[in-house]
Amino acid sequence: MIEHEHKFRVTYPDTDQMGTMHHANYVKYYEAARWELFRSIGVSYNSVENAGVMCPVVSMNFRFIKPTRYDELLTVKTTLKALRGVRMWFTYMLYNEQKELINEAETELAFVGRDNWKPCAAPDFVLAAIEARQK
Repeated sequence: MIEHEHKFRVTYPDTDQMGTMHHANYVKYYEAARWELFRSIGVSYNSVENAGVMCPVVSMNFRFIKPTRYDELLTVKTTLKALRGVRMWFTYMLYNEQKELINEAETELAFVGRDNWKPCAAPDFVLAAIEARQK
């Protein structure tokens, strides 16, 4: 299990008519947080793609607890929960400036070949970086 915290500020275009961050924007912030977790262990998504592998999202689940508004500074705690076979699972805990939990999410991703979209093993350098961080 690897954890990483990523901070971001809610931008004006990400809010809706109700003045809150639109639910569709959680996806892009969690995407950024997930790859910042990997960057923190020395793996960029670009390096994964250059190795001929992509990581599409297979499933995602969200639980909206409290709204958030424009210009709020949020912290997302991302956890790589498991990597088994060709799949990996992440959880996300999103906190506002008062350190209140405002959203929880889970995603499942798969490793697939860039050219054929067939499931494949994670690149060795990804596995090595995860293993080194877990020791």
